[in-house]
Amino acid sequence: MIAIVDYGVGNLFSVEKALRATGADAVVTADEEVLQKAERIVLPGVGAFGDCMKNFQASGLLPVLKDRVAKGCPLLGICVGMQILFDGSEESPGVAGLGWISGRVRRIAAPGQKIPHMGWNSLHIAKRHAAHDLFAGLNGAPYVYFVHSYAAVLEDPTVITATVEYGSHLVAAIAQGRIMATQFHPEKSGDVGLAILKNFVSG
Repeated sequence: MIAIVDYGVGNLFSVEKALRATGADAVVTADEEVLQKAERIVLPGVGAFGDCMKNFQASGLLPVLKDRVAKGCPLLGICVGMQILFDGSEESPGVAGLGWISGRVRRIAAPGQKIPHMGWNSLHIAKRHAAHDLFAGLNGAPYVYFVHSYAAVLEDPTVITATVEYGSHLVAAIAQGRIMATQFHPEKSGDVGLAILKNFVSG
């Protein structure tokens, strides 16, 4: 069973629908017992970094999620659900992120380009993650859907699994141990997005 964390933000039901389209048993939940039993967990997120962290802390779900991640449960962060995995963000000064991945989230610097970066763009798959390859079976430069004004800057570049070109090379996906995350929205990325979600479900 795949648990989609309901902490008051995110495209919860579109993520659930996309996961179910891959054949997965997916459920949106704010129940600690369900999260404890889940085989995999998805952490969505939309809106501002600070609001997401505030909602997450208020939900009371952070301790159980920390416990599951510490015990090796695969986790997929999506959009701001990826950003809050880092230490913090320029969007919300003074608000600490989860700190599970070393780095910070900074406003996109893309002279001549519109911010937010919104729409379809092609990925450069930078690294195949041996244990959990979200991009297995995808070749070339697959197109996925983005909506963001901020992007992660990592301390360890080996964690980066995909980038996107938008004024500069931006981090599009990461993997560290059993934590995986995408800045783009796989649930809005058509067949490519479904393939990525299926790789998470079966990886």
